[in-house]
Amino acid sequence: MPGPTRWIRIEAAAPPKPAVGAPCNGCGQCCLAEPCPLGVLASRRRHGECAALEWEPTQMRYRCGLLRAPLAHLLGRPTKQAHALDGPLRALARRWIAAGSGCDAELETLHPNEQKAPPA
Repeated sequence: MPGPTRWIRIEAAAPPKPAVGAPCNGCGQCCLAEPCPLGVLASRRRHGECAALEWEPTQMRYRCGLLRAPLAHLLGRPTKQAHALDGPLRALARRWIAAGSGCDAELETLHPNEQKAPPA
């Protein structure tokens, strides 16, 4: 029996969700649905969109900000400047979010044109 329907806001240009186990393509749906355990620390919440998720308009994909600037996101002050602790934290973040392990988001997704509009 399917669970309740949840709506997430997503960039229209984001790629479609890959199959479970396929390489990540930056669709962002996993992180838009809920933060991972490390994202809970960065977001300071257990439900909803991960605050560390970043949209890259030039690449038209989402990326984990904890891989770009981990300390800034963990402190809640995202910045473009690097910090000396980013290298070691980035290595831990890659492991904690299972980067490179393939899609693990067991979400059923529907294209917006195939469904009714969300409730007002």
